[in-house]
Amino acid sequence: MKLATLDIVIVLAYLAGIFILAQWVSREKAGHQKSASDYFLASKSLPWWAIGASLIAANISAEQIIGMSGSGYAIGLAIASYEWMAAATLLLVGKFFLPIFLRNRIYTMPQFLEERYGNRIRTLMAVFWLGLYVFVNITSIMWLGAIAVNQVTGMDQMTAVVLIGVFALVYQLYGGLKAVALTDIVQVTLLVLGGLFVAGLTLNQIGDGQGIVAGFNRLWAEHPGHFEMILSKDNPFYKDLPGISVLIGGMWIMNVSYWGFNQYIIQRALAAKDLKEAQKGVLFAAFLKLLMPLIVVVPGIAAVMLAPDLHRPDEAYPTMMRLLPSGILGLVFAALVAAIVASLASKINSVATIFTLDFYAKARPQTEQAKLVRVGRIAAALSVLIGILTAKPLLGSFDQAFQYIQEYTGFFTPGIVVIFVLGLFWKRANEAGALAAAIGSFVLSIVLKMAWPSLPFIDRVGLVFLLALALAVVVSLATRPQKAGSDLIRTDDVNYGTSAGFNFGALGVVAILAALYTLFW
Repeated sequence: MKLATLDIVIVLAYLAGIFILAQWVSREKAGHQKSASDYFLASKSLPWWAIGASLIAANISAEQIIGMSGSGYAIGLAIASYEWMAAATLLLVGKFFLPIFLRNRIYTMPQFLEERYGNRIRTLMAVFWLGLYVFVNITSIMWLGAIAVNQVTGMDQMTAVVLIGVFALVYQLYGGLKAVALTDIVQVTLLVLGGLFVAGLTLNQIGDGQGIVAGFNRLWAEHPGHFEMILSKDNPFYKDLPGISVLIGGMWIMNVSYWGFNQYIIQRALAAKDLKEAQKGVLFAAFLKLLMPLIVVVPGIAAVMLAPDLHRPDEAYPTMMRLLPSGILGLVFAALVAAIVASLASKINSVATIFTLDFYAKARPQTEQAKLVRVGRIAAALSVLIGILTAKPLLGSFDQAFQYIQEYTGFFTPGIVVIFVLGLFWKRANEAGALAAAIGSFVLSIVLKMAWPSLPFIDRVGLVFLLALALAVVVSLATRPQKAGSDLIRTDDVNYGTSAGFNFGALGVVAILAALYTLFW
């Protein structure tokens, strides 16, 4: 498939426009020099719409669109639980986590760990997050994005990896988080419109031109197994999505870790101008998450009928794009590029934030603000270079990259959730217990994977969480409490009350989720 001239013009116009917009929103007033707060936290002034849009833009990227469409092709609608359960998780984050983080002026997740526990756990987890963002997130976004570019344009895949990485880097290099967050409303609008075009046109084709509803009904009638949300044990993909565990088991742990304690996600809410604005932002993101399966999963299921002989599931979305007419194809391809660039820029900025604030600034506390910004830009550039060099070796052999990402992060997420939840809500937890949970989570995950290979990884995540939680509690109680004054996190005066608007919106999200799971159970 090759892009027509009109499509190329649309894509280039988008790239030029979003680059110019990013630089424009990042400009400073005459005489003002960018500080670390300006660069890494957008001057703590983000409005709710920017927070909500940026949360989705940071999350929905190539690994979601290409990866989840691939899983939709192979598994079906059940993979949408990652999206719909995330909507419920965002409500918890807004009501219980953000009040504590914002009350204590938290800028990075490692900073919280140090103020709550001590320096060792901060260093350990900062190193882990840097490795995760560079070797899993950045590499997967560039590699899967390059697959899409290759499928649509015929461009060499490694050339596409380089171009994606360089553009995302340059796009946010000057403005930092402000450049990313304040342009994400444009990115998300384009992403939603482009995704709806793909879903609508594929369903209309399945319905023989009789409309989207007719196409959906035919797809559901002819492939009912692809519309089961809760997989039975005889399903060949039960190990990926083990039945009821997606509702009451390990998927909660995966989602709480990702949406509550993940720097490149929570950083948007930490940059809010106040708590109410942050809570409105996460509620907006929760409603957008309800819509995402229509954009990222349904085209993959449609490919079961329209392209039943694909070599790899991850080819589903690019193949569906081939059905689009000229002009529309350019718009949808621009939307895909928007998702890739927005999410990649978010990860790059978070790598720069953690490296600069949690390593460099701690080692050299007297460093002037302008130099911290410069160090952050250098760290961003190095992360992209490493990602370009390691993308193919790490991801070139996986058929469903989205599942690879979940499997890998599942080794660590139980311990992360234990550390933060105890740190937020149990004063007796100490650094020894936190270290035991962090190390124990990884060791227990490896042991269980080797000793019980048939155990679905989501169930393993849930089981390891319980074991790591018990380990952290026992070690905390068996060791000395933290010294007086070493715990700098205040929770005694935190108000968990939320506005009537947030409560009403949260109730709406829960009601929609109940209806969806009832319909597709």
